[in-house]
Amino acid sequence: MIIDVHGHYTTAPAALGAWRDLQIASLKDPSKAPSASSLKISDDELRETIENNQLRLMKERGSDLTIFSPRASFMAHHIGDFNTSATWAAICNELCFRVSELFPDHFIPAAMLPQSPGVDPATCIPELVKCVEQYGNVGINLNPDPSGGHWTSPPLSDRHWYPIYEKMVEYDIPAMIHVSTSCNSCFHTTGAHYLNADTTAFMQCLTSDLFKDFPTLKFLIPHGGGAVPYHWGRFRGLAQELKKPLLQDHLLNNIFFDTCVYHQPGIDLLTKVIPVKNILFASEMIGAVRGIDPETGHYYDDTRRYVAATANLTDEERFQVFEGNARRVFPRLDAALKAKGL
Repeated sequence: MIIDVHGHYTTAPAALGAWRDLQIASLKDPSKAPSASSLKISDDELRETIENNQLRLMKERGSDLTIFSPRASFMAHHIGDFNTSATWAAICNELCFRVSELFPDHFIPAAMLPQSPGVDPATCIPELVKCVEQYGNVGINLNPDPSGGHWTSPPLSDRHWYPIYEKMVEYDIPAMIHVSTSCNSCFHTTGAHYLNADTTAFMQCLTSDLFKDFPTLKFLIPHGGGAVPYHWGRFRGLAQELKKPLLQDHLLNNIFFDTCVYHQPGIDLLTKVIPVKNILFASEMIGAVRGIDPETGHYYDDTRRYVAATANLTDEERFQVFEGNARRVFPRLDAALKAKGL
């Protein structure tokens, strides 16, 4: 089975974006705030957006199951207050759940959290609990920078985040560390802010002893880890100077990386530098990079072909990247598949 651990509902019906526009406009006049119930999206509309997009490409490219969460750039936690984010997160999470109900063999949901700058992350717990217990979510997306590129929150190692970690450990779910839209003009959202955050999250963990407090906590750092694999020697050296254990002991029981790297040399480097047990297949298809690479004639985000082609993996190691590691890192996913006899 080919499990894609990084999918977003980037093709949601236009009504969702229109509702969000009304919500944002109402921040200046709360009397005009739209109700959640005013958003009407039928099952047929959901089917059309999925069958013509994600599901079509999954079949063409040969992947079987996608862990599916709300569109990352739409999270926009910096907009409004906690109530704004809470309403928006609930709507987006419900849509992903409905997709998983309509296409149970191909999608399983992961949740966005109703984060808001300066607000205690404990306020996210009710939405997290609902998504796990009612929607069967197998993971969450955690934004280390709800401010949208200004980095006003404490680092991930700070006790500020512990309420979420405690719940993650209780439910045995991992968090994908994923920022949202940048409202800082210095950082392009997908070309800089996302990759900066991947690298920053790793370094925040490296300089701390977070995993001594939470030995079973699991983070998935997307986009191949940002700069991490390319600068593995730098990080090893910094850990050494900081008197930390070897990275394989200090971080690699808890931190994992996905294959959202959009050319063959990138995947070759990732699979050469990072231990196979820490790499999970992902594509983030119909995401940041949607075009066709003129050098290969294939879509940049068709990452399955890169994993299949790299000489750095044996057949058994490829199985781990495509399926085995995802089932180990996402225990609730594994349980859901076993319940289906898979």
